[in-house]
Amino acid sequence: MGRYIIRRLLQAIPLLLLISVFMFSLIHLLPGGADAVIFNPRLDAAGRAAIRASFGLDQPIYIQYLKWLANTLTGNFGFSFSNHLSVSSILAVRFPATIELFSFSLLFALIFAIILGVVSAVRQNTATDYTLTVISYFGIAMPAFILGLFLQDIFAVQLHILPVSGTESLGYTFDAFNSLLDKATHLILPVITLAFLFIAAWSRFMRSSMIDVIKQDYMRTARAKGVSPINILVQHALRNALIPLITVVAIDFGGVAGGAVITEGIYAWPGMGSLFFDSLESRDFPVLLAILMLSAIFVLVFNLVADILYGVMDPRIRYN
Repeated sequence: MGRYIIRRLLQAIPLLLLISVFMFSLIHLLPGGADAVIFNPRLDAAGRAAIRASFGLDQPIYIQYLKWLANTLTGNFGFSFSNHLSVSSILAVRFPATIELFSFSLLFALIFAIILGVVSAVRQNTATDYTLTVISYFGIAMPAFILGLFLQDIFAVQLHILPVSGTESLGYTFDAFNSLLDKATHLILPVITLAFLFIAAWSRFMRSSMIDVIKQDYMRTARAKGVSPINILVQHALRNALIPLITVVAIDFGGVAGGAVITEGIYAWPGMGSLFFDSLESRDFPVLLAILMLSAIFVLVFNLVADILYGVMDPRIRYN
């Protein structure tokens, strides 16, 4: 397993290099360019030339890329064109909020998708199964921004039981427990909004996978030997049914991250998603490149974790 992980990490290096070349070229092809961001319209030609030289924009694009790559490898993503702050310091402020929202949403979606999928499979062709199927199709068809607005209107505007946006209540001083409770209440609506679509889709996949496993010969053998239904379900069926779900979750990882961008915009969540939109609108190239490269790294890491989980869930899988 150790050699496999090392080999996968080494294989990721040229892939990330190609991604960085593509992203750097794509960003610099955006209309308007950096000039529209960093230049004062009243500057004369000499002033513009001096600023371009200070940002390295007067050099050929391949030289700019090589310098950017060398700095990035040391953790230096450069400085924002918009506010001239270090990109690393900007990401350090925004990144924890996105990780918090993403982690809770992914965990919430997985737990409920597995539970609903198993219940639907065990209660196949019953009223429970049909009800969960209708709810799932509703969730798959519902856009995240529509669901978010509905939840805001119902629970924040009409019922006044949950906050409408942000990560904490402003203007209040709480002790440690109440501060944690306040942050938790601000997480509820964004987490539900982001997780709902994936709960719907993953629960249907889990149901199908569980039904296939239940029909296997070894399941009938376990029942014939007198193994209790709970032990059959948990020890035999569930573990094997989770293996295909791991693949689906790994494929949908980018979708969860993309949904986080929309959700952060709806709930004014100060994370990487809202930062990406702001940077794209202002053509803040250094921030955009940093966000895109971090996203690519996380997708590769998550797929590696999924491959490792295959070996954990299925003893027949061995990596050399």
